[in-house]
Amino acid sequence: MSADQVAGVAPAAGAHRARVVVTGANAGLGYFVAEQVAATGARVVLACRDEGRAARAVESIRQRYPDADLEVVIADLADLASVRRAASQIVAGGPVDTLVANAGVVGSKSRETTADGFELQFGTNHLGHFALIAHLLPALTSADAGRIVHLGSISHRWARLDLDDPMLTSGYRSYRAYSRSKLAVMTFGFELDRRLRAAGSSVRSVVAHPGFALDTLTEKRPGIVSRRWIPSPVVGLLRTVCQGKDQGARPLTYAALGADVRGGEYWGPDGWFQLTGAPALVRAKKHAMNRKAAARLWNLSARLTRLQPVLE
Repeated sequence: MSADQVAGVAPAAGAHRARVVVTGANAGLGYFVAEQVAATGARVVLACRDEGRAARAVESIRQRYPDADLEVVIADLADLASVRRAASQIVAGGPVDTLVANAGVVGSKSRETTADGFELQFGTNHLGHFALIAHLLPALTSADAGRIVHLGSISHRWARLDLDDPMLTSGYRSYRAYSRSKLAVMTFGFELDRRLRAAGSSVRSVVAHPGFALDTLTEKRPGIVSRRWIPSPVVGLLRTVCQGKDQGARPLTYAALGADVRGGEYWGPDGWFQLTGAPALVRAKKHAMNRKAAARLWNLSARLTRLQPVLE
């Protein structure tokens, strides 16, 4: 079974070849989204921080799909200057049908900062993508029906935004920083769609999450996926509540290309507690859609990045 069939998105013969940008496409979820999207015949722009790892991802995808239409753009979401350069290169290549805003940082033992002085996880996961989206909106608008997919997380259920201290200058905890950054991503994603609709834009903003996805359960991809050996009984136990990142990528791929996906929706696995399963329309917690918090987050993000997304 091909990756596109696994993802639930079938190639359309004779259809427009979509141009899909995937950030963090050299590893983890981003790699498998890129592979699954490439299987549909779409052109995939792998936006990666490291040129060598990007080259290995291209080689891995072409081992399975020799005719895959791929290009690489170097983009470090933790550096706004790098984001600006990457966006300029992407825009020069023409319209963008879909942006999968996947790249991010998961965990940091101590508080670290980006090149621009932002707390690393908030600065990379949210602010880096906020800036990239602001730069790419003209290219998304020029597509027939542009789409932005934001990578959410089940961790948003237990997080609350603290916009008085978004950089966690006090009381830093790695998991708290991560979950708040993902809640910020989701809050922005839902608010962006509301504002796009109000502006009469054809661009849609969608949020998707992978469930509980682990490298340990992921399909082998030499040079891409690092899996440590664990006993078979443990693997069986893990599969009751977890899945591989190849499976976790499926809701993101579906959100990126699915014909029935609508703006403002939230996609994830259809299994128990949204931990595993096939792509499905799921529910986010109400606090991720709080309009007041979203407005504050938008204004804060625009001030910090010195960018204001132009919606039209």
